[in-house]
Amino acid sequence: MDDTGTTSDPRAALGDFDTLTATYQRELLAHCYRMSGSLHEAEDLVQETLLRAWRASDRFEGRSSVRTWLYRIATNVCLTNLEGRPRRPLPAGLGTPDQPAGDALEENHEIPWLEPVPDAAVVVAERDTLRLAFVAALQHLPARQRAVLILRDVLRWSAAETAEALETTAAAVNSALQRAHAQLAQRGLSEDTVVDELDLAQRRLLEAYLDAFWRKDVDAIVALLKADATWDMPPFLNWFRGARTIGDLIGGQCPGGVHDMPMVATVANGQPAFGLYMRTPEDDFVPFQLQVLSLDGDRVRHVTAFFDTALFARFGLPERLPVGHVPAPPCF
Repeated sequence: MDDTGTTSDPRAALGDFDTLTATYQRELLAHCYRMSGSLHEAEDLVQETLLRAWRASDRFEGRSSVRTWLYRIATNVCLTNLEGRPRRPLPAGLGTPDQPAGDALEENHEIPWLEPVPDAAVVVAERDTLRLAFVAALQHLPARQRAVLILRDVLRWSAAETAEALETTAAAVNSALQRAHAQLAQRGLSEDTVVDELDLAQRRLLEAYLDAFWRKDVDAIVALLKADATWDMPPFLNWFRGARTIGDLIGGQCPGGVHDMPMVATVANGQPAFGLYMRTPEDDFVPFQLQVLSLDGDRVRHVTAFFDTALFARFGLPERLPVGHVPAPPCF
């Protein structure tokens, strides 16, 4: 039986190609997202992968599983797409120092920023490998090193399988993997550990976090952050370190007041996230930013607040909240 669970002959699986692609589309999206750092690019890359697979299906010899064959095509589609393209960073990964909360905010819409991905859109065996910090770390690697690390460390392919997919040698694969590990270690970048379930203290933390923003209680927000917490918010270049500094940023730069900023819970990259809305002059609420949180015990360690409000629709969040809306406790 092959990895579709239906037949011992991988070639037979291609007889129902629509079902096959539906089976693998979400995990291929996770793979292309790790490579590209962009949800909308990953969707296009998956479509290109499936198109190439359909065109080449009569040449599939069955020497590997269909899954392996699809990942090989997807990896090479991604490598072609990444040629000559800049990496997708987060503000804290640009190499600039953290800044005081009173500094002017500087936007840059020319940088292709890293994007979050909704958990509902992808299938992953290990949630660590979709963590926002890990995907951001991958963007520091050259494209082929990135591909080697994902195939070897995430998909657990052998050096020989990886070499065949990339049309190189096992020795070259092992060398590229060593360089990738060394570069990530040198930058202090790694994949974080992600627990499958939030514990009671963390659920209460997230309830308190939502409530503190609704009341715009800056002191309460600060108390929920680790002392050395960090905060960034693409497309702004600025990033901030320290709970008090983040509190000053929210208190002094965030336009909303008390009961102006309801949140709706979601999940991004295997992490708790909130769509934050802002009250309008008509007293309803419109999308403002999507916050993705990293937790450390019962405190928030890092927040990336994405100001691309188009993300709300991608995450299935309401396009607006009605007059009189009061945020409900989050369900994670």
